[in-house]
Amino acid sequence: MKSIIRKVSVLSLALATFGSSLLTLGSCSEPESNLVDFNHTLNSPNDTVYSLLGVIHSMRKVADRTVILGEVRGDLVTVTDAASYDLKNLAGFKNLGNNEYNKISDYYAIIQNCNFFIENANLSLKKHGEYIFRKEYAVIKSYRAWAYLQLAINYGSVPFFTKTILSEKEADVNAYPKYDVQQIAEYFINDIKDNVDIEYPSYGSMGTFTNSRDFYLNVRVLLGDLCLWAGRYAEAAKYYHDYLTKLGDTHPTGVAKAYWSDRDFSSPITASYINDLNLRSENITVIPMETTEYDGLITKLYDAFCSTTNNNYFYALDASESYTSLSKAQRSILVDIDPVTQLPDTLVYEHINGHPEIVRGDLREYGVFNRATLLSSNDGYSKDYLTNYKYRTTSDAFVRLYRTQHVYLRYAEALNRAGYPNAAFAILKYGLWRDNIANYIPEHEREVAGDLLSFSEYSFTEENTQGIHSRGCNRADADTLYKIPECATKADSILAVENLICDEMALETVAEGLRYYDLMRISMHRNDPTFLADKIARRNGTFDQKLFNYLKDQKNWYLPIK
Repeated sequence: MKSIIRKVSVLSLALATFGSSLLTLGSCSEPESNLVDFNHTLNSPNDTVYSLLGVIHSMRKVADRTVILGEVRGDLVTVTDAASYDLKNLAGFKNLGNNEYNKISDYYAIIQNCNFFIENANLSLKKHGEYIFRKEYAVIKSYRAWAYLQLAINYGSVPFFTKTILSEKEADVNAYPKYDVQQIAEYFINDIKDNVDIEYPSYGSMGTFTNSRDFYLNVRVLLGDLCLWAGRYAEAAKYYHDYLTKLGDTHPTGVAKAYWSDRDFSSPITASYINDLNLRSENITVIPMETTEYDGLITKLYDAFCSTTNNNYFYALDASESYTSLSKAQRSILVDIDPVTQLPDTLVYEHINGHPEIVRGDLREYGVFNRATLLSSNDGYSKDYLTNYKYRTTSDAFVRLYRTQHVYLRYAEALNRAGYPNAAFAILKYGLWRDNIANYIPEHEREVAGDLLSFSEYSFTEENTQGIHSRGCNRADADTLYKIPECATKADSILAVENLICDEMALETVAEGLRYYDLMRISMHRNDPTFLADKIARRNGTFDQKLFNYLKDQKNWYLPIK
């Protein structure tokens, strides 16, 4: 990737610092700068390539931070004694003004680069009958929308501008309105909605990726997110649905899972789950990184979540008590043929003496957190050895932003809030294909939902679709206790299903940097900041009253703008 970036002849102006009253613009000549030459004109195909690569390059600065900010402040991971001072403060919501993960300027650098391209690309230019800039224009608009969304969910209300800042006078933050997440979501829904059917550019293989399109944000998925944050639930559900079911480019859940393979529960199997999670088959969007520091920015998430020689096996982030308790509380179901009666037999895994604790309940924990105790190790090295299979190697050289299961879970969240709790729960327990939709979603709900539940009988089948809960519990569809509880009202049912969705988000996306934002969003749906506060206060197995009191005030959710 860097060999391509080095071909970019432009050096640019970047947002170097962000003060309380002034955006200071400074120049930089380092290879990893987020740069755009504001005296350069955009009038050739090469300009489209170089400009887009420059924006992708600027995304690298926030790649690891996107995961860290979204995970460390949530309830699913805990910081270890080996964690840095900044990670510990981030988890404790303390001293965040000078925290290394609080660098608002890097997000504005992405926006600055995007603004310049959007302002200066001549969309009327053609070559061989095709518009030169149109494809890249759509991609860059999506990057800008994503960057602003990250600003809003991390900083609350932020200065908003869509023009390139070229002077110190223009950099006065008091000259710009401040937008919160609702305003930003509403703005960018309108800004990018016309780009849903524009074909993205492809520059062939780049680094370890065979297609540069792996780096782009899908417009429908991003619109779904924006609508979800804006409280436009039916629209969010439609964008997610249309992404999953697009003719010629459908995305079934797949049937990868961690499961028990036999009646004796003697061997937990995780291969298909780990392979699908790590071999890119589920990826939608990634930020590409370098494979070595010599070439540029690499991801350090491997060292944070795993025992490596770089950290002398002292990993910084581990599963929290809250996450492991939730995982153990699930039921793993096996449907087998009884050897005596030759009839289907539903078996529930119960803890068996001799099996490690980690195989109790949902096996996704076992499939992600691989632990070992080293009987002998070098002096200065930890004997506790952890491999997090979501970050098990540096050779992948990417940070994941979206994968298929993320979209299904948000689709369920949107459907539920739009008034379709049975359909939302069906995503968790059964999977949406023709027979399951007919059998498990009431007719009146199907009729009202209409096309939101339209799935091709040829593309979505029993062979390629399952409930998300089955990924860790094998046959969730056969679990008689996994159901929507009896509720007095539909509103109560929606809250009950939302609780199940929230738990499923935890089980499926632990360590991926989504959790804090999921809790924020659900708390906003409910207009109840104590929902987030209570979850995080119980992160380590006991109730932290001081942390709860701090987080029940929504203004304390955000990083300070320094």
